[in-house]
Amino acid sequence: MTEKTKKWNDETVAQLLSVVGNESPVSGSTVEKAAELIGVTVRSVAAKLRNLDVLVASTAKEKVATFTADEGVALAAFVTANAGVYTYAEIAAKFADGEFSPKQVQGKILALELTGSVKAAEKVEVARIYSDAEEAQFVALATKGAFIEDIATALNKTVQSVRGKALSLLRQEKISSIPAQKESHAKESVDAIEALGEEIHTMTVAEIALATDKTERGIRTALTRRGIDVEDYKGAAKRAKAEAKTA
Repeated sequence: MTEKTKKWNDETVAQLLSVVGNESPVSGSTVEKAAELIGVTVRSVAAKLRNLDVLVASTAKEKVATFTADEGVALAAFVTANAGVYTYAEIAAKFADGEFSPKQVQGKILALELTGSVKAAEKVEVARIYSDAEEAQFVALATKGAFIEDIATALNKTVQSVRGKALSLLRQEKISSIPAQKESHAKESVDAIEALGEEIHTMTVAEIALATDKTERGIRTALTRRGIDVEDYKGAAKRAKAEAKTA
């Protein structure tokens, strides 16, 4: 199935037109915003708008400096004077009354070649939702051929959580296959992504898609909207970027 037939339907077209509003011609930044929200490429959005007889500005980058020359000098002076003291987020909060986002500050500091003067942010420890004992029990049950539902009952976890943990254990080669499920549910009452809990941060997009019966594109869109980081996709950064564009 092509992206066009997969994504462009009445709902996504309505969403696109809602983002565009009365803007004419539609700017490159608006095209990018729509592409981010809908989960398609910028080229696809521009093509769809033209197909709808909507005037679209050149997709060449409308390069507008986020920082003025004076602001760039002031930021360089601030970072240099506080070398190693503040993280990107702290610099953003303290510089220019918080006018710039952490991502904007990070990009400018990178351009100024002053990244070595920024304090490294503390690594967030992801809380484990399966203890060593529970993991050992999980492996034992899976090895014996227990169904996913049985493992969930034994460990007092949700089916989605167990499926996600199974994928993690399979990746670590602690089990040889994903346990079978007694019953297939097209739609579970519990939010599929939320049900994975903290385990989701250790999973790849492909593993999450398999665990939740969703497409990888859909997972990336959901992770962006919720600002969730996983092993191979930074949803929080994508969401910050989208919010910055909206602002």
